[in-house]
Amino acid sequence: MERQTRRRRRPALSCLECRRRKIKCDRNEPCTNCISTRSRCSFEPYSNDPVQVTRQQPQLGNAWSSNPAVSPSVAPIANPRDTPVTPVESGAGLPNRAIDVVNPDIRNLLQRVQKLEDASASSRVHELSEAGIQDSQITLNKTRMLGSSHRLGWSGEFANIWECYSEAMGEGNGTSFQSAETRPLIVEIGELLQKCKVISRALKVGRPSRGLSTHDFTMVPPAREMADAMANLYFLAFESSHRILHIPTFWTEYQRYWDNPDGTPVASRLKILLIICIGYSLHDHGNTDAEFRNMVHQWIHSATMWLAGPLEKDRLNITGLQVHCLTILARQIFSFGGDLVWISTGSLVHTAMQIGLHRDPTNLPPMSVLQVELRRRLWATILELVMQASLDRAMPPRISFDEFDTAAPSNINDDEMNETTMTLQPHPKGTYTTTSMQLLLLDSLPTRLRILQLLNGLHSQLSYLDVLALSTEITDAYRACSNFMKEHETAGVTAFHRNMTYYLVCRFLIPLHCPFANKARTNPLFQYSLTVSLETAMALISPEPDEGFARLIAIGGGMFREGIRYAMTVIGVALLSQVEDRRRDGTLNRNFNSTNLLKKSVEDMIALAAERIRQGETNVKGYMFLSMIVAQAEAMEAGTSCEYSNAQSARDSLLFCYDLLQARAANMSGFDDADFSSVSPFGEQEGYGVDFDLNFFLPDTGFS
Repeated sequence: MERQTRRRRRPALSCLECRRRKIKCDRNEPCTNCISTRSRCSFEPYSNDPVQVTRQQPQLGNAWSSNPAVSPSVAPIANPRDTPVTPVESGAGLPNRAIDVVNPDIRNLLQRVQKLEDASASSRVHELSEAGIQDSQITLNKTRMLGSSHRLGWSGEFANIWECYSEAMGEGNGTSFQSAETRPLIVEIGELLQKCKVISRALKVGRPSRGLSTHDFTMVPPAREMADAMANLYFLAFESSHRILHIPTFWTEYQRYWDNPDGTPVASRLKILLIICIGYSLHDHGNTDAEFRNMVHQWIHSATMWLAGPLEKDRLNITGLQVHCLTILARQIFSFGGDLVWISTGSLVHTAMQIGLHRDPTNLPPMSVLQVELRRRLWATILELVMQASLDRAMPPRISFDEFDTAAPSNINDDEMNETTMTLQPHPKGTYTTTSMQLLLLDSLPTRLRILQLLNGLHSQLSYLDVLALSTEITDAYRACSNFMKEHETAGVTAFHRNMTYYLVCRFLIPLHCPFANKARTNPLFQYSLTVSLETAMALISPEPDEGFARLIAIGGGMFREGIRYAMTVIGVALLSQVEDRRRDGTLNRNFNSTNLLKKSVEDMIALAAERIRQGETNVKGYMFLSMIVAQAEAMEAGTSCEYSNAQSARDSLLFCYDLLQARAANMSGFDDADFSSVSPFGEQEGYGVDFDLNFFLPDTGFS
């Protein structure tokens, strides 16, 4: 018969030493007897079960696995330094006072674990962190604040370029670019900058937002054939990622408009015009491009004025929100105040919440199935617009998951529902529908929102463990999107869809990794951040060949410009850093394919900057700075003066840009070269404004 373990009827309250000596213990810790005899006073834990000591492998506390049920993309990410793991937590869960006596092996093991934890807590990974916003990281550029994610944290590589620009603007310290060969170039650079600014200002005079004007809703679209083509382009490209409309309903309204233009409500007319102008952005119209672009600006201005006017019932409804979303999208595509879209998204969110889009329709009075899906699609689109604008302006997203409970849209095609539909039969998520792309973007939205909260939050703390975890989530989310699009390529997924999805999701990786990528040269622990930043930047500027997406990047503003600017900075810094490292190592004479690839990428960006000027951009500094980066790299490789190379490159690039601006100005009616001298480029506060934003390229200079 197997002997059963005897259970103790009452707990032992005396310490082990007093029990051994069989004397009365006062039960203090340590007790009086042990103090007098200088003995070790320890107590045995009481349990109603037999005391069994089990050896456990100590866990070296991973903050991500401590609560697997909570996703770090939704719940606040724990900082391992805020919840230190004690030896008791890492071991068998025994009280401290019994550990020294129960088993010496456990005691020794836990002591070793404690030493490892202490060493880990003092490592460089845990010491280095980036606060969301600190006083030293805030820059005021004219009337706008630039936060930490807008200022990517690079320093040093562009110092010579900054000095060249400062001397040309008369703001230098007088210690550089003073030689006999560079000083005349500096003077000429300053004069060319002034001339370019004057022409740029003259080119903007005809914009409808430049003066006080009343909106005019008598405008008509282009010829029916062209309007049809542009509307079809919109639905083939943008509507997949930004679900704003119910396609069959729109085509019904569209036909009704052509049948009776004068009887069409203003909101419907604006919606149709905005669809046409967004579709127009994907097609090159040759000689008629400038004229049509001016007409597009009139339409966008009219929609903006209509939204900003006195609030009427025709604004506070689904149609009004559709016009609002289309206007924000069009403003970014055509650089119509695209850098101020974050302000407009705040109004968009407030309007949407006012009519209840932040609440799932199941919590609202009964409505048709079509209205339910429209509300869910619109809310998902609004969240996407808010995320992108917040990233571009380095501002808080102004929305959190605690403020809405709207469910994701159903995976269903538009032609499978109408106003009479009573029930829906959604397709499995693996089936491609007209809503699939939006659902894929929605999957990564919690992670992207968490990134924005960490980057732009007032009291947020960004640790490297957060960066690694969030980066993995973004990468996994895009990999799922990529696999889905590859499987359904024959179902309607195009190169434009693949490029747009990568752009909207993966561009979050650059500002996420950049605070640590800049430290990789001095701390190899952060080499992964440098690699991810550079690979993402290279992918952004080298998308899959697609004529429509290439044109969008060439003319786009807002999020379509900011992502490329981030990539330009990362690649430019990588090129100069790599050449500098080769110079220090004495390997400049060797053939490095990576350096040549970076140089080729910068040259491609120079060509893109020139094309943007041809397409309507007035910012010449992007082209100038990129040219100076290549010139500085080549001067370092050749061992010649960087000052002279930079100054000469700046002068030559400004001459080229000046010719491009003059060619555009010559096509404007009423433009007079004699008017150049009558306008001072420094006479108004807007002077170099957003067009000449040095804080992006040179964040640590404190330019304001």
